[in-house]
Amino acid sequence: MLNVPAQAFPASGSQQRAAAGGRSKVPLKPGRSLMDWIRLSKSGKDLTGLKGRLIEVTEEELAKHSKKDDCWICIRGLVYNVTPYMEYHPGGGDELMRAAGTDGTDLFDQVHRWVNYESMLKECLVGRMALKPLAATTGMLPKNKVLDTSSKDLTPSYDWFQTDYLVTVVIYTKQKGMNSEMVIVDHQDGRLRVDSILRDYSYLLHIELSYAVQEDITVRIAEKVGKVEIVLKKKDNIPWSKLGQPLNSHNSFIKCTDRGLYYRKCKLISKTEVTHDTKLFCLMLPQSTHLQVPVGHHIYLKQIIAGTEIVKPYTPVSCSLKSDFKEPSHHDSTHLILMIKIYPNGLFTPELDHLQIGDYISVSNSEGSFKKSQVQTLEDLFLLAAGTGFTPMVKLLNYVLTNVCSLRTAKLVFFNKTEDDILWRNQLEQLALKDKRFEVQFILSEPKKEGTGKQGKISSSLLSEFVKRSKKDSKVLICVCGPAPFTEQGIQFLQDLGYSKEEVHSFTA
Repeated sequence: MLNVPAQAFPASGSQQRAAAGGRSKVPLKPGRSLMDWIRLSKSGKDLTGLKGRLIEVTEEELAKHSKKDDCWICIRGLVYNVTPYMEYHPGGGDELMRAAGTDGTDLFDQVHRWVNYESMLKECLVGRMALKPLAATTGMLPKNKVLDTSSKDLTPSYDWFQTDYLVTVVIYTKQKGMNSEMVIVDHQDGRLRVDSILRDYSYLLHIELSYAVQEDITVRIAEKVGKVEIVLKKKDNIPWSKLGQPLNSHNSFIKCTDRGLYYRKCKLISKTEVTHDTKLFCLMLPQSTHLQVPVGHHIYLKQIIAGTEIVKPYTPVSCSLKSDFKEPSHHDSTHLILMIKIYPNGLFTPELDHLQIGDYISVSNSEGSFKKSQVQTLEDLFLLAAGTGFTPMVKLLNYVLTNVCSLRTAKLVFFNKTEDDILWRNQLEQLALKDKRFEVQFILSEPKKEGTGKQGKISSSLLSEFVKRSKKDSKVLICVCGPAPFTEQGIQFLQDLGYSKEEVHSFTA
């Protein structure tokens, strides 16, 4: 299969290369919105140029279609004619051209893994890639299929046992330091799904249980030995001869990026106003789901809009910035709280805003590259946030102010357009009064009155004024989140000021 080096996408210096995995939008022509694309794809127009035929595509044939007015791309063995989609792509046609005439799977996964391309590009499907004839073998497995002894030793395994009333599934992860955030459990329609996250790998149990169990499930973690126990309560006190039937991908151990996203339906239980255009959505997880989103990680919400599956990333927050930084107990692992800006002319957020209390929405497992180890011995933390780029900072602040003993300063530099756009301003100011380590600085691009904060936009001079170590050579981390151009500029300015890549983390999805 033809491949393009992953580092070639997005293009160096392009708007889309905000950071590793970062994305950006480019201005689209009028009539080229996502809804316009959905209308076109449902118009019955032949978008492939093949009059409804599906063909088998060779590498040689795929390579011929590498121009902007004739562009085919392969994703996971399926070939799409993306020529008609060029003007509708939020990242611009030039970004699509990076994979023109090639297998763009790796590039797609790097930037858009959470997008349902099969739904978005359904009417652009040309066909499947032709399989290459297998070369004569010498009786040996391909190199990437051979597991050495050390790999086998590290592969997780599972077992189960029962009493009259309980069934306990035991997973031996063979990894120390396991915690409840690293295990995701779903039980629905008699099917048990347990996803254990082991660094960059996923170990999945997926079983149709032999008999019915009650909804409430207990998850126990033995952190020091890496043992996970899933305790199920039998509905009928009868002996089980086996745990159940294996389902798709059961007992598999693969990279997380190869696993794909899993969704469950969550109920909207409250919706409250934060500012004139931003609301707090509280979603309740199903009773038989165990999902705790780690600090700095995000989830995806999925909606079907005009018959097309649309997915957007959001970072859960705490329900408030309590001055004593105590999480409400009933929100520990049963609820997700999302702070979402509503765009009146958008496609996704107005539909989200129209949800009524009691309605359901699909929520994915969490993703993210941030690790708590990045702040364990931290002395200075600086948070650069623009608008709802504030959301990853909420739980991060909570964590460092509560758990990092070495912390001297935690400073939030919060960029907004006007005073009315500042999220949780009162709570931030109260926190600064309560905890002397914390400081907040508001930066407004279009202030309505004087005295609220400093006027301006992100710049090298502004960052040199507000981002300063508490002492020479102190251990520092600077986190950046906001629109992609803001993130891209922030990273560049920080590099210009001499901060290393290890000292800067960007939250992107």
